[in-house]
Amino acid sequence: MRPQPTHLMLVDTQPATHQHAPAAPEVRDAWVDAQLIGVLMDNVGPTVVAAAMAVPLLVFLMAGEVWTPGLVVWTVAILGMLVFRYRLISLYRLRHDSVEGPQRQAFIDKYRWTWLAVSLLWGGPVALSYLQAGFITQFACGLLVLGQGLFTLNSYSAYLPVFRSFTHGLTGSVMVGLFIGAGMHSGEADVVRTTVIFVALLLAFWVLLLMAGVRLHRVHRASFELQFSNQELIDSLTLQTRASLRAVSTKNRFLASAAHDLRQPVHALSLYADWLASEPEMARDIAPRILQSTRAINELFDSLFDLTRIDAGNYKVRLQHVDVRKLFADIVLQFEPVAAGKQLQLRTRARPITLWSDPVVLRRILGNLVSNALRHTQRGGVLIALRQRQDMIVFEVWDTGVGIAREHQQAIFQEFFRVSQHQGTEDSLGLGLTIVSKLSALMGYQLALQSEANRGSVFRVMLPAYTQQAPGERPQPTVVQAPAA
Repeated sequence: MRPQPTHLMLVDTQPATHQHAPAAPEVRDAWVDAQLIGVLMDNVGPTVVAAAMAVPLLVFLMAGEVWTPGLVVWTVAILGMLVFRYRLISLYRLRHDSVEGPQRQAFIDKYRWTWLAVSLLWGGPVALSYLQAGFITQFACGLLVLGQGLFTLNSYSAYLPVFRSFTHGLTGSVMVGLFIGAGMHSGEADVVRTTVIFVALLLAFWVLLLMAGVRLHRVHRASFELQFSNQELIDSLTLQTRASLRAVSTKNRFLASAAHDLRQPVHALSLYADWLASEPEMARDIAPRILQSTRAINELFDSLFDLTRIDAGNYKVRLQHVDVRKLFADIVLQFEPVAAGKQLQLRTRARPITLWSDPVVLRRILGNLVSNALRHTQRGGVLIALRQRQDMIVFEVWDTGVGIAREHQQAIFQEFFRVSQHQGTEDSLGLGLTIVSKLSALMGYQLALQSEANRGSVFRVMLPAYTQQAPGERPQPTVVQAPAA
């Protein structure tokens, strides 16, 4: 009676959905940030080249007019940082250019200090030349240094944290350079006034640079957000198109299979009717065959109507008390003639228990499982059992039938699916297990299958433990409208 299954499969009874849900804001922001970091890194190269061109010009202008050891230290530091940033570009291209998401963010967080370091170094020429070199040298140094800020406006504004870090560092280092140069001539009134004017202009430049950077950043971000939304729309339309094509394919397969299954019993009815008309004395032999064909037609129509109502969301669930022993007795009464006709045993095992569920749905689920078990069992029998676990109530339907191979254990729950190796068993419509799966999903039950080919199967329907009702409770029946699949 009890097969020895080799594995357990939990069947997914949740209805599939083909709708493409919009991505969460966190996902969109992470993707946009990754693209902005990509733009930032794409523009680092030109800024390195521009800085490399400015450094020799600054050294040429300041040579002989400023403190030589300071000029040498600054030149070595800025060139070393430029070389490091050039290698940083190569590292990014090698490891992160083709990878989006957290990897880019981690990279930029690790090396963001380099932008601040470069911006601080650009204050060196101002500190060395302000009030120390000739007017043309001071003007040229100031122009080249502040030009670095303007040049990087478009390059760094794509990623706002880096742009702000660079802008703050550049402005702060230039201001410190002005104060250092002014400190060497602190006793002169003109120096104080000139320095104050320069500081005021520098602050205005800093504010305008930040405002322009924020605006450019918004343009960059808006562009990528629009690109993300467009891609989401394209993905959604693609999924909906695929879902529509699948629905058409399923409908065609559904109609073809239904027509095929209807043709056989209807054709048989026609033959039996002609036979009965020509040989009325054979009524006793023909009547059972007519009844069998009629039942087959009714079974198909009932299954089709059930599927249609579930998929359309018109299946109403009526929750009430269900006596399990009475439920089992009704199922045995229904299928005992089928089992007896095949010389199979049909047994039940359950202790007295009352559940809060829909008796019609439970009878339909268990009835389809028992019908499927009897259909594919030639000797032995079928057992219907109820087991209680700590966190759930489990209905089990055991059989000693042909079993189900591992590769077919998901497909058997599809409409009109029939295992080719089972052709020797009774014909089936291929809808019973589909209805079991859909009704289990509708009720929120889990469905599990254990099976081994040629040894038998066991189907389990698992109900939450809270569906068990205490004997004294008598709540009113509850009617629930099933959602559309």
